[in-house]
Amino acid sequence: MLEYLRNAADKPVAKILIGILAFSFVGWGVAEWIFGNVAGDTTLVRVGDAEVTMQQFSLEKNRQLAQMTREQQRATYADPALTQALNSKVMSTLTTQAMADNRAEDLGFVVSDAQIAREIRNFPEFQLDGQFSTYMFDTVLANSGYSEASFADVLRRQVLRGYVLGALSLPIDVPDFSVQAAYDARYSQRQIDYTTVDFDDFKIGAPTDEQLRTFYAQNPHVIPEQRTVSYVLIPADMDKPDSYDDAYDNAILVEDDIIAGDAMSAAASRHNAKYVSLGTFDAGNRPVDEILTDNMMKRIFDMEEGLESELIETKRGFVIVRVDKIIPSHNAEFEDIKKNLVNDWKRAEQRKQAYVRANELLVDLNKEGNLEGKKTVTVTRTSGAPIDVLNAAFNSEIGNNSIVNGQNSFYVLHIEKEIAATPDDKKMADIRKELEKNAAQEIIDDYNAFLIREYPIKVNEKVYNRFFAN
Repeated sequence: MLEYLRNAADKPVAKILIGILAFSFVGWGVAEWIFGNVAGDTTLVRVGDAEVTMQQFSLEKNRQLAQMTREQQRATYADPALTQALNSKVMSTLTTQAMADNRAEDLGFVVSDAQIAREIRNFPEFQLDGQFSTYMFDTVLANSGYSEASFADVLRRQVLRGYVLGALSLPIDVPDFSVQAAYDARYSQRQIDYTTVDFDDFKIGAPTDEQLRTFYAQNPHVIPEQRTVSYVLIPADMDKPDSYDDAYDNAILVEDDIIAGDAMSAAASRHNAKYVSLGTFDAGNRPVDEILTDNMMKRIFDMEEGLESELIETKRGFVIVRVDKIIPSHNAEFEDIKKNLVNDWKRAEQRKQAYVRANELLVDLNKEGNLEGKKTVTVTRTSGAPIDVLNAAFNSEIGNNSIVNGQNSFYVLHIEKEIAATPDDKKMADIRKELEKNAAQEIIDDYNAFLIREYPIKVNEKVYNRFFAN
């Protein structure tokens, strides 16, 4: 293991350690003040017997930000989607590490203090003129915000994770027959005959009311469940303890007034809070509003009519939501959508007539071996014919005749013959690398699934929702 670490300067574990050492955590004191003192419990998730705290999250996020360019950092700060993606990546990294820690402990792996000392002496960051330097060691740790004990703990955990996960990085040998089969499947060609029956070739007149009613009975238009919603926002700078505490006290007063029977608008006005009526909407068409995140929408559509929510912590402050009315999903009235049904009815009639014509062509093909208006082409899996035809051509047996359903057409298809792939060493080598990568990923996924079963992840909803969900 020692030899592995010495020679692994370009491997992920070593890069993680070097990144930690190289970055001075300027924001650490601020994060500690924000997250460490506002609430007693800063645990985001529990993974088996291990915990991932807000402090650990901040440390890992700073490390990943330090590896970005300035342009990438600015883009991440400016784009909420990129920020969320980074947060998710950090959480994935930390939970995976916690599962590996649990596994190492259960397997009884041990890294001695003497081994850690030897590893520290071999870090180039701690050396001057090729020799270990106590001065460099103390300086780098001081700039990184680590004590000797905490850095030794980080290094020990990294070594233990190497024991647990190191085997997953070994290359996977893929048998030659698998490579050949994948190559043949990807690069073989087929000769086919097909003809196209377009829906638009069939002219349809205007429908009667009776035809429209019959069509609508078979194809009803469902209006999804809608909800009329309002809320009160008690604004606060949630990152500042004083603002948080003041807003929380005010939110309790607003909540007490609402429980006592006051209207939400009146309670909000009395305590200088913001009252908002969002109107009526369904889950797929939310209004533009700062509090309507995905998690908030889920809360709203899980609530009962006429009830207010408990206090909800968001990045903007404390929120109390009320579902004023629920309109269940229902079929639209025929008269309300009658005009919109005409085009749908015409398209359905065109499709019926096109299918009748396609069946006539298929019958002739099966009986006489003739296909009127056919095109004879050689196709690959990605080119040479419409995509629906390609899919059918490679998913059916040689000699098969069929009708293929397209978006605006039916196709009558005959598969004539298979054309073997021309040998290509480079393409074969590329496929081998791809299969090896996929095989390695499958092993990693299976092992991750095992770790998740052994060490289940439990989210601290209160802490997690406060900082990420809203």
